[in-house]
Amino acid sequence: MIERDDDELDDAPGVLDSLVGRTAEAHREQPVAPLSRIADKTGRDLATLERFVAAIERRGQAVLYGPPGVGKSHLAKELARHLVGGGDGFVRHLVLHGAVTYEDFVQGHRPVVRKDGTTWFPLVRGRFVQFAEEALRRRGTCVLILDEMHRADVGRVLGEIVHLLEHRGEPLPLAAGDTSIVLAKNIRILGTTSSSDARADAADLVLRRRFAYLRVTPDPNVLRAFHRDTGFAVEGLLGVLARLDHTLRDPDRALGVSYFLRRDLASTLEDVWRFEVEPTLELLLRDRPSELARFRWDAVRHRMSP
Repeated sequence: MIERDDDELDDAPGVLDSLVGRTAEAHREQPVAPLSRIADKTGRDLATLERFVAAIERRGQAVLYGPPGVGKSHLAKELARHLVGGGDGFVRHLVLHGAVTYEDFVQGHRPVVRKDGTTWFPLVRGRFVQFAEEALRRRGTCVLILDEMHRADVGRVLGEIVHLLEHRGEPLPLAAGDTSIVLAKNIRILGTTSSSDARADAADLVLRRRFAYLRVTPDPNVLRAFHRDTGFAVEGLLGVLARLDHTLRDPDRALGVSYFLRRDLASTLEDVWRFEVEPTLELLLRDRPSELARFRWDAVRHRMSP
């Protein structure tokens, strides 16, 4: 619980309706981040990135999905930098998990201790409402990254915000209190989710109707681009990963390349494989022990030697 003066709490909930039409204050212009530079930095295909950005702008919100370790979060941050570049917008990053609630995200009553020791429960704005308030003060694009959406009950966390995704600029009363929220047209939402943990229920279908879904796959060029100047020869490792993908036969459970995005990989590869990769493979191939044995360190190390 947080101890505050009562006067400080009077303005806590706020009303988003009152912010509509305010003259934007002067804010620092964000540096331009060309897609070509992001493509070079991440190793991702420029044409694919251009299509991703077009989908984000068309829908206003998108989810980057794919197996773990393919760089979804990193790519979301880079795309966010591109989207806000040249304007006075900003980027906010929230990581979702099972304990995140509607009250955390939109609004809810929070316990506050007064100076006299008594407790009260004012209605407090959640992280999304705070983001939306600030976006109304800006002219440029503002991006909210919702990382690891698969870990939370997103439909319940978003609540009535789901409706606003298709009705930008229209005030919507929230469930509690007299507060309304406006989702400004300059807001973009980028989510990330693991395809290996994808939900297949009605709530997920509600989101899929409102978000563009951008598939991010393990890309050998990402590994090549990263190790361009590290001195580590990646082709042997890429050959082993290709054999592994063929063995797994499931693109949603493929092994991502993030394990190997280390500049000291030449000296740490054995430990990375033994202590990070093999425990994952023990889960992915738990019912196929003979195939798992083919990807133990002692069985593959000669193929990956630089």
